[in-house]
Amino acid sequence: MAPTVINPNPSHVDEDLDETSVVSHGRALIGNVPNHWMHSAKPPIFDLTRPSPPDFAVPSSKSSIKLTTTTTPILISPALTALVIIDMQNFFISTDLGRPGDGAGNLAKRCLLTTAIPAARKAGIRIIWLNWGLTDQEIEDMPASTRRAFGFEVALNKAAEEHGSPAVDAHGVNQAGAEHIMQKNGGRVEKKELTENGKPTRLYKGLGSDIGPVTLEDGTTVDGGKLLMRDTWNAALPPDLDAAYKTGQKATVAPDVWIHKNRMSGLWGSTTPCCDFLETEGIKTLLFAGVNTDQCVGGSLQDAFSKGWDCILLKDACGTTSPTFASEMVEFNCARTWGFVSDCNDLAKGVDSMLRAS
Repeated sequence: MAPTVINPNPSHVDEDLDETSVVSHGRALIGNVPNHWMHSAKPPIFDLTRPSPPDFAVPSSKSSIKLTTTTTPILISPALTALVIIDMQNFFISTDLGRPGDGAGNLAKRCLLTTAIPAARKAGIRIIWLNWGLTDQEIEDMPASTRRAFGFEVALNKAAEEHGSPAVDAHGVNQAGAEHIMQKNGGRVEKKELTENGKPTRLYKGLGSDIGPVTLEDGTTVDGGKLLMRDTWNAALPPDLDAAYKTGQKATVAPDVWIHKNRMSGLWGSTTPCCDFLETEGIKTLLFAGVNTDQCVGGSLQDAFSKGWDCILLKDACGTTSPTFASEMVEFNCARTWGFVSDCNDLAKGVDSMLRAS
């Protein structure tokens, strides 16, 4: 079925958005109200603000963000948008666990702290911290496929039963194992003593397993806790991100929220706490950030796309331990099928333009 062409009321056109030519050429209705988009051909732009029928008026530049993407510009409504930050937790990015300070995850963290989070705050965009946070029952119910991704205790022979060897998988989740450990000789393990930034290597033996004491940069030692379990140090945010989260919690309008997830995707299955929150709050557009681009971020984004949310990947606010082609694949498909690809600077520019028009 061809999209319906709407001739918007010129009285609603905002000249700051350069929509004069849009009026003359009409706007195409994509989808069905209330979960619909509008598309203008000249100049090309997708309007994701869900304008109301029957006029489907072009939104004011005072209340919408024009966001540059790698394909077509889009208009988004801050009131209908959330910045979803996925798995920026100590286990994945803390240098105290040997993660490189100049690695992809920490570079993404800097973009979030310096650009994306301040821009979202200024625009009134809700920030959702979507993180692993398991319970004992969820560990009990965890399928083998998910357990494998994080390593597991395995006994390869009688001798190994006395001191199990962790099975290592090169998905980049069990990062120290994937990069520094090689299994051979009937289950015996050889490893480097230190990671590249001088921290001891660790053998992660699966979700819910104790990771042991962790020495912090200031010399203090903390209990790392059980792997990705709720209320543990390893599942917490690094101090600078934690400070940003706590600041956002105090907002009087659209405060930050922390939502636990129990799979790589935070929107899998029939529903999840994240899905329920988005539905309740009427959020339609999601800006994705976090780690790993091709795993938890990509999995959550694809599930969100399948369930009808608008998906925008902030590529420089994402990182992965996988090869470059893994991120390129996610960005390619996101730009052409699942949604759009933008970056933190373009988000900040769009927000600033909206605020200047106010």
